[in-house]
Amino acid sequence: MSIKNDLFLRALKGETVDRPPVWMMRQAGRYLPEFMEIKEKYDFFTRCRTPDLASEITVQPIRRYGMDAAILFSDILVIPQAMNIEVQMKPNFGPYLPNPIRTQKDVDNVIVPDVTVELDYVYQAIKQTKEKLNNEVPLIGFAGSPWTILCYCVQGQGSKNFDKAKEFCFTNPIAAHQLLQKITDTTIAYLKQKVKAGVNAVQLFDSWGGMLSPVDYQEFSWQYMQQIIDALKDETPVIAFGKGCWFALDEMSKSGASALGIDWTCSPKNARYLTGGNITLQGNFDPTRLFSPPAEIKKMVHQMITDFGKDKYIVNLGHGILPNIPTDNAKAFIDAVKEYRE
Repeated sequence: MSIKNDLFLRALKGETVDRPPVWMMRQAGRYLPEFMEIKEKYDFFTRCRTPDLASEITVQPIRRYGMDAAILFSDILVIPQAMNIEVQMKPNFGPYLPNPIRTQKDVDNVIVPDVTVELDYVYQAIKQTKEKLNNEVPLIGFAGSPWTILCYCVQGQGSKNFDKAKEFCFTNPIAAHQLLQKITDTTIAYLKQKVKAGVNAVQLFDSWGGMLSPVDYQEFSWQYMQQIIDALKDETPVIAFGKGCWFALDEMSKSGASALGIDWTCSPKNARYLTGGNITLQGNFDPTRLFSPPAEIKKMVHQMITDFGKDKYIVNLGHGILPNIPTDNAKAFIDAVKEYRE
């Protein structure tokens, strides 16, 4: 069955389009009243692990706004959970790992799981979501980059600078690379299984890549992302998004990824220049700018499309949507793209 609205997939292939496709990172969730109703009843990982709930949350924004792609409701930390690392999600705090990884012995205890068993609930959620979407729009699956997962596993929680994670890498590089490789192997198996279950593209989120210097980025993050891209690019389009990683855009553009995510600190002109002008780019509206009045949002979105160019471009935010964005403002963002004419 072909997908009725395939604008997103055509943009990933670099085809000429009438207008660019649009979706928003973290669109399935916390800013929607219908999501909040589910959140009141079920805790975070219950929502992730219950295919009925995960699929319902995934399609909510599509029903409300009609984005050009859905992204599966899940979390990057389901990977360490499957690898025998305890992860809790604490209200008003975020991820908390009670036993962070700090030694070689800790790394030795981390397993590369059978993803078909440990993460089966994700694939069931994909199948249910595909039924609910009924081939209206494509479905995106995702994973965190190995470096970003390591950050949480070693730090034990969110951080402004992930100093403990970096210290671990710089004082114990052998153990760090073993951990990164285990995460990479698990992630490749996980994403391949997601493709089998029915996702139409995958995105790698390197949320904390910008914490590293360009040299350290190559060693502790990019080489592992490249392994994942190499393993998946012939099976599905891959979008690579490194927040704060403008310095790596040149190398990323040669990686075989179908598209690169751009954050709001890099201008469209610079992003095109740094990537050689031939690869599809995705982004890069500042999520906080969604607090601006709807009319202003629409003007800024039209300017952003003009600056990136309508082809080889996917409209998105430069990071995830914030929880307290008014729904009318989110709507203005999506509508602005649908109304766009050159």
